[in-house]
Amino acid sequence: MTRIFAKSILGFSAAIFLTGCGSTALVSTPIENIDTTPLKISDLTDAEKENWGHLDLVSDTIPGMSVDKAYADIIKNKKGDKVIVAVLDSGIDLNHEDLDDVLWTNKGEKPGDGKDNDGNGYIDDIHGYNFLGESYDEQLEAARIVKLKLGDAALQSRAKAEVDTEYAEALQNKERYEQIFQAVKDADAAVKKELGKTEYTKEDLAAIKPKTEAMQRNIGILTQMFTYEDSIAEVIKQLEEGITHFSDQINYNYNVDFNGRKVVGDNPYDINDLGYGNGNPKNRVEDESHGTHVAGIIAAERNNGIGVNGVANNVEIMSIRAVPNGDEYDKDIALGIRYAVDNGAKIINGSFGKAFSPNAQWVYDALKYAADNDVLFVHAAGNSGENLDDPANPNFPNDQINNGAEISDNVITVGALSSKYGSEMVASFSNYGHINVDVFAPGDEIYSSMPGNNYEFQGGTSMAAPAVAGVAALIRSYYPKLSASEVKHIIMKSGLSPRSPVILGGDPSKTAKLGEISVSGNIVNAYNALIMADNVSRGKIKL
Repeated sequence: MTRIFAKSILGFSAAIFLTGCGSTALVSTPIENIDTTPLKISDLTDAEKENWGHLDLVSDTIPGMSVDKAYADIIKNKKGDKVIVAVLDSGIDLNHEDLDDVLWTNKGEKPGDGKDNDGNGYIDDIHGYNFLGESYDEQLEAARIVKLKLGDAALQSRAKAEVDTEYAEALQNKERYEQIFQAVKDADAAVKKELGKTEYTKEDLAAIKPKTEAMQRNIGILTQMFTYEDSIAEVIKQLEEGITHFSDQINYNYNVDFNGRKVVGDNPYDINDLGYGNGNPKNRVEDESHGTHVAGIIAAERNNGIGVNGVANNVEIMSIRAVPNGDEYDKDIALGIRYAVDNGAKIINGSFGKAFSPNAQWVYDALKYAADNDVLFVHAAGNSGENLDDPANPNFPNDQINNGAEISDNVITVGALSSKYGSEMVASFSNYGHINVDVFAPGDEIYSSMPGNNYEFQGGTSMAAPAVAGVAALIRSYYPKLSASEVKHIIMKSGLSPRSPVILGGDPSKTAKLGEISVSGNIVNAYNALIMADNVSRGKIKL
């Protein structure tokens, strides 16, 4: 699971220390007119920022999925079937005010009696299952390969090179973040004292007439910070998150001597070593927020007057805790997929990924099992800004081996969009690939639920995948006879396909059209998908 920060603060450092330290048409806008849609000049309002992924390209000039339009014009008051969506992720805050009424409940299980009442092999699995036990902090797979000497010599060599490089870089980045953090904190305290205020704006800062070189330096540092965020408090928060991130890399992720799995008690490299974990898939600490954020994007209670609206309105969320603060184990993912399938999920959201997968076949077999049981798997493309078609940039799990034929037709891989329609539409962090990425969907700065009845913006393909899972849930709710494969192809074919080049990996010198960096060349559109689903279900269109 790769974390994404809203802005890269490492770019601050050099400058800082230089200064001193259905009945409608099939598509909502004609394909030939998409590229003539005017660019949005004004900044997004607060309401638009919190809901941009649901807005419409034509009416709002924002590359959302036309979710609001779909509810207003198509869904209206229609009754659909309940669809179980498994969130295969970190733990979810099961008591969250915007999620507590959309949780899947295993009616065959009696809570807290320590028995497997329904005989599914899992004890007390009321809202899902927890394959991590009480563990959370974990190594990345590369560190495990080095420690346990997994795989062949070539794999071990590649893993060791990554561990050595990334560990050293994390040490350096932590030190830089700590230096920047201290410089910003000191400057912030000095300016607050000078102004006699606990809060100030960039205009307040600009009005200060410095009497000392130290104050001139403080003003310079904070002026630069205001180019990244609207408040110094937000900058400080990001710096603290950065320090935590790099500390985790040093202490856990790339630390070959760390063993986060020992508290679980199983052998994670033995697929037949079962019976581990427990029936409580709740987040263990507040920082374990990823699953809660993902679940809210899919199915936060709609129109309840609080929080956010999920994409889908007839969903039960099954929480499967299998993604730690580090790389997930292939065993947990394979068993998690099978658990979801066996317990009624029709869609599985997988907002995780890793570069090494020593037991990838276990996951491939589980994906085939899901396909055999008509379950759709929605997967995040990853956040390295790289071309996944390059063999040097693997992202597991995937649905093919060495860019070959798909192993099954039930996997859809999603890249991330930003809210800026035009050349900057593909999020700078999003991976891409003409073979390995199917579609793009809103994923940058997405507002959703967080543990403790909180809400925050987060960005990543981790946020784009659940947006698509939500659209898939809408289709499966209102057109339940459509297969997982049909739902996948409806989502891919019904999207909008801008033809203008977009910037890749945040590098203006690298551009391509969406059709060159994804299978479909499309951005997902819920409105169009529901119309196409209606036509397919009535035999008017063949996929």
